[in-house]
Formats: sequence, structure tokens, C-alpha cells
Amino acid sequence: MRAMWKGSVSFGLVSIPIQLYAATENKNVSLRQVHEADGGRIQYKRFCTIDGAEVPYAEIAKGYELPDGEMVVITDTEMADLPLPTQRTIDVLEFVPLESIDPIQYDRTYYLEPQKNAVKPYIVLRDALHKSSQVAIAKVAVRQRESMAVLRVHADVLVMTTMLWPDEVREPDFPFLRDDPPQIRPQELTMAGSLIDSLAEPVFEAEKYHDHYREALEEMIEAKVAGEETTKPAAVTAKADVVDLMAALQASVDAAKKSRGAKSSSEESDEDGEPPAKKKPAARKRAPKSA
Repeated sequence: MRAMWKGSVSFGLVSIPIQLYAATENKNVSLRQVHEADGGRIQYKRFCTIDGAEVPYAEIAKGYELPDGEMVVITDTEMADLPLPTQRTIDVLEFVPLESIDPIQYDRTYYLEPQKNAVKPYIVLRDALHKSSQVAIAKVAVRQRESMAVLRVHADVLVMTTMLWPDEVREPDFPFLRDDPPQIRPQELTMAGSLIDSLAEPVFEAEKYHDHYREALEEMIEAKVAGEETTKPAAVTAKADVVDLMAALQASVDAAKKSRGAKSSSEESDEDGEPPAKKKPAARKRAPKSA
């Protein structure tokens, strides 16, 4: 695991330097989108809907769209200047019983590792929290947003689970909740209770359950590899990319001229004796990009 965040746990007047690690990982089999005919990878490019130019990451900002379609552009510098007191601090606010928190509010879970000079206060907080049979409610800023969080002990490690804000949990509003409930016979309720009792276990053991879909997908991939049912996509050269780009630009130029009722580029070449490449508007589009 790699530390994804460094900060401290603020517990009263005590500050405990820690490192944050993602406690979970996605085990889904990673599949790419490819062309079925030859196995070539499907690529997506970031382009501006106004000038049609491809936009590098360095020129991408954030935007908030107003109801009338106007856009408020917010730069990374402006985002960094926003006041955020919990940016590098897990600020403990109170302690509550774990069962008082509805799991629907849970978001992501992280492990907290003490830095070398903070092992003792870390263990003091861990053991005191475990002994109290309660969990700590805190505020923290992770991934450019401030969240509520729960601190608890798991496998002798402090674990932090970020929570959704109350207004981020949707209220269930379904028609059947407003209708008169159907009549339930006592025998039906008793039968449902008997079914629950027959499937009841004293504790939850996650290890006895398996992702059968993932296992079947992995077996299918292994069988295809063993049977040499693989496709090696042909190498795409830089020259081919340039040819395709030029063809697309030329097609765009011709389409634009046709929509204005002008002659096609080939016809202009016959009349003027000049190749259309010299008269392409594509060269003018590159000027704003370098500005």
C-alpha cells in the first residue's frame, strides 16, 4: 500500500501525525474497450466543444454551469485558496456509539498509520477508543472535499470511514409508502420469521462468500490464453496518426465549405491551380491553442 495523504489526528490538545492508506481495493477484472475486428484499443480524447481543439491537462480547469447555460470557470489556484481548516487535519469532534450511525452514510474507508515519532500517542488513542466501546466523529478534507468521518479500531489499527452529509442521502419517496398498507395475516408474518431464523448465523463471515462472476470471467480468459485465442493488435505508427488527422481535417474543411454553398477544395484547386493545403483554415485554428 502507498500513503495517499499525510496529516494529523487532532484529539483535544494532542496532535498525532499519521499517514492515510486506502483500506479497500477493487478486484474487478480490468477490461479495455477494443475494436472487435482486430483488438485495437478504443481511445478517447479531450477536446473543446467550442473550437474543436484537443485540450492538454495543463489547460483544463473546473466549471460550474448556471441554469441558463453560462459557465463559471474556476482554476486550480482559486480552489487551493479556499479556506479549509481540515485540509491536513482529522479533527475529532465527539464520541458516539457505533450503532447510532446508519450505515447508509458510510462512504470510503482508510487505514491510519502513525508516523515514527507518534506511535505512543497513536496507541493511547487506539486503546482508549477500543476500551470506551465508542467511535469518534471527526471532520476531514480528502480528495478536495470536506467530509464527516468515523474513527474506530479494526485489527489493532485506527480506521477512518468518511461519511456522506445528511443532505446527500436521498429520502425514499415511493408511491406504495403513501398508499394504505395491505393486510398481513399473522401466519404470513410467522412464516417470514421462521425463514429468517432458518438462515440466521451468530456472526457474519465474509470469507465464506465468493465472487463467482469474477472467477468465471478469469477462467474464461485463462482458457482463451491456453487455446491461443488472443489477438495482437497491429502497431499504429505516428505517421498513420498524422494521415488520419489530416484526412479528418480535410473532410471537415470540405464539409464546412459545402455548408456555406462554396465549392469543394478539389474544385478550388482546379480553378486556382493551388493545392488546398495552403488554404486550409486548420492552420488558423492552431493560433489560439498556442496563445
